[in-house]
Amino acid sequence: MNKKNKKFSLCKFSLIALSLLLSLNYGNASAQEKEYKIGCIAFYNLENIFDTIDSPDTQDSEFTPTGSKKWDTEKYDKKMHNMANVISQISNEYIKGGPFAIGVSEVENRGVLEHLVTMPEIAGSNYKVILYESPDYRGIDNGLLYRPEYFTVTSSYPVKFTVPDDQNPYGGTFTSRDVLVVHGIMGGDEIHILVNHWPSKRGGKVSDPLRCSNADLNRVIADSILAKDKNAKIIVMGDLNDDPVAKSLVKHLRAKGDEKKLEEGDFFNPYYEKYKKGYGSTAYRDAWGLFDQIVVSQGFLGADKSTYKLWKAANFSADFLKTKSGQYEGYPLRTFDFDTFQNGYSDHFPAYMFLIKEK
Repeated sequence: MNKKNKKFSLCKFSLIALSLLLSLNYGNASAQEKEYKIGCIAFYNLENIFDTIDSPDTQDSEFTPTGSKKWDTEKYDKKMHNMANVISQISNEYIKGGPFAIGVSEVENRGVLEHLVTMPEIAGSNYKVILYESPDYRGIDNGLLYRPEYFTVTSSYPVKFTVPDDQNPYGGTFTSRDVLVVHGIMGGDEIHILVNHWPSKRGGKVSDPLRCSNADLNRVIADSILAKDKNAKIIVMGDLNDDPVAKSLVKHLRAKGDEKKLEEGDFFNPYYEKYKKGYGSTAYRDAWGLFDQIVVSQGFLGADKSTYKLWKAANFSADFLKTKSGQYEGYPLRTFDFDTFQNGYSDHFPAYMFLIKEK
């Protein structure tokens, strides 16, 4: 059954403050009106955003002028404009110019992101770039774009994801994307962001242990942060290649869908109930999956809005991001249909969330 893809319908916002009735927030019955500041954090799998240069140490030959996709400057520039256009619109109902910070995946190198942030659609947002090269065999990495006006980075580093050879279901040495860890300050709050792109489902269930291992690594990173501050504000985001109900998320990452049943250290996954209701972010062989998620630590929960707290989370699935007709109508409109360039966007819808804080 196809998953439904709906964009949140939210009330109007000014960048300075958001006026909401407390009765709209987490079931609070009070009708007292308050003013809130709002922030947006997002994630987007950019789907194979390569430059046109053949790099001998990665498998990127198809994304070159002589490769199967005839990947030239004209197509590259169209891809750049398309990606920038999406980023500029993700938070447009409330925040102009794009999210305060957005994790990205399937990026060949830092230079690609540095070019992306100069596109006129987002150039005025002054995005800065974080990316570390990882040992992924295809040469794709995780990165973060952030607007220093709203999000100040205090430190960042990659954490290697390794699996012993004898535990690799595919055999041999396993290489994949690092977990990108970024610590920063947003509106006076310390926030920790972990950007992920977990191993694919290639081979079906045989690949499950790899995603569980990647979840375990995120759990170790999160626990080291929580050991210093049990109320730490931690965000785990990414293309997790698993649905919110999968063992990797529920058992290994300990990301749950019911706030009332969280135990100490558990994450809250606002996408859990969305998946149950039929939402998806990517489709394959007539089946939708909700792989693109943002989960949060309990520091983002609760009625006290003196610090940033989770308000809403969704996948951005505007009509222009969808295939208009044919067998794949409603699916994310990709850059290529096999090797045929269709000037699309990505095979994933972005994930985003809004945080609110009393002004």
